[in-house]
Amino acid sequence: MLLGRVTGTVVASQKEPLMEGLTFLLIRQLAVDNTEANSYVVAVDSVGAGVGEVVMYASGSSARQTSVTQNKPCDAVVMAIVDTWEIDGETVYRK
Repeated sequence: MLLGRVTGTVVASQKEPLMEGLTFLLIRQLAVDNTEANSYVVAVDSVGAGVGEVVMYASGSSARQTSVTQNKPCDAVVMAIVDTWEIDGETVYRK
């Protein structure tokens, strides 16, 4: 699992029928110290995340193991909205 911030949405009017009805989010990866990386990924939203929220996402075959993405051609999925995270007892992020 990876940490990222939702930076936007992606709309695709033409897509694989198995992907109909899914919401696509643009995620910018975060380092463990909450700094933004230069990498982005488009992920299916399985939890109702919004722009600006910090999320946990999975990629690869793990992305197809949620109830929303099971057996779908998906390579990344948002599976949690982060409330807080700590490193060595120090809060790095709080929603």
